[in-house]
Amino acid sequence: MQSTAQLWLVYKLTGSAALLGVFGFANQVPILFLASIGGYIGDRYNRHRGVIWTQTASMILAFLLAGLTLTSFIKVWELIVIAFLVGIVNAFDVPIRQAFLVQMVGREDLPNAIALNSSIFNGARVVGPAIAGLTIAWFDAHHVKSSEGWCFLLNGLSFLAVIGALLAMRIPRTEAKPHVGSPFQNFIQGFRFAMGDQPIRSALLLLSVLSMFGLQYAVFLPVFAKDILNSGAQGFGLLMSFAGVGAVLGALHFAARTSYKGLAQWIAATSVTCAVCLVVFSQSRIFALSAGVLLVVGFAATSQMAATNTLIQNRVPDELRGRIMAVYATMFMGVQPIGSLIAGGVAKRIGAPWTLTVFGGLVLAGSLFFLLRVVMRLRRPEHAAEAQAGLGR
Repeated sequence: MQSTAQLWLVYKLTGSAALLGVFGFANQVPILFLASIGGYIGDRYNRHRGVIWTQTASMILAFLLAGLTLTSFIKVWELIVIAFLVGIVNAFDVPIRQAFLVQMVGREDLPNAIALNSSIFNGARVVGPAIAGLTIAWFDAHHVKSSEGWCFLLNGLSFLAVIGALLAMRIPRTEAKPHVGSPFQNFIQGFRFAMGDQPIRSALLLLSVLSMFGLQYAVFLPVFAKDILNSGAQGFGLLMSFAGVGAVLGALHFAARTSYKGLAQWIAATSVTCAVCLVVFSQSRIFALSAGVLLVVGFAATSQMAATNTLIQNRVPDELRGRIMAVYATMFMGVQPIGSLIAGGVAKRIGAPWTLTVFGGLVLAGSLFFLLRVVMRLRRPEHAAEAQAGLGR
């Protein structure tokens, strides 16, 4: 709800696609520089307590945003500053929370836990934007000012349930690990491990391409809803929700898998599908088609993320888990602000639809490179082994 209402409020106040890009940059750039510290804390200190602190900070920022908006004191620069502060919290929250998963469920149930966690997260993306869009539209229809502020207030209240659930958990205590090296040195250690492992390296680089270019469609949704599809705040919420429905279906589909072989092929297939659908969405002028295509984009993007996360978590030693998840967060979420700035600047020159067409083409090029250089190479040893087995018989 908060993300949807913030994007809508920025565009309502400014009418600028470029400032939507600046907003996205401010919200995501802290993770590029601070995720290494988050990963360091996740490996050295109590992860359970760390998640409680990050969720508490997020709640305080949500109430601050609600107060400023409902009292009509909110300006664009204040929205951007609060987005930056939320980004700082996320830079600590994401690596700590991802590393905390295995502590909650154990290694044997980790792949299903990752997929189910993703389905819960994306389930919020279905309900939240729809409620936000309907709430904003209802208050606007009744000429109530600061309609977005109610979305921020409800988000703040929801954290009370989150924090209560975290406090109710009974997690086995783990011993604090000795401090060896600085956070940056620890991050570099995790980065070297990730780049030295060919499957992890390839999957992370493709995910970075998706994050930098493909996922920028969300930044432009206010432009498409208001100026291209002429569907207003309610249509904006529905577009966000269709992407969320697809994301939930993708996460549940991945959670239902009984075998996790062939992850590289699955990553390639979902990435290609996502890229093609982004190009179709960028040129669509029919609301139903746009919504349907976003559903497929949500399915494909979430499936790729879950497959990449599972591949990494299954290959990393536990003592490096927080550091590797910091690398994952940096290469996934950390590159998004760069993409947002590029997207805003390009859209100012050629418009949002053609910008998204170009970005979809870049994701497609990266996907095909991954398919030809990684998946095909992995299949050759399999065919060779099958041929040798046949000769042996």
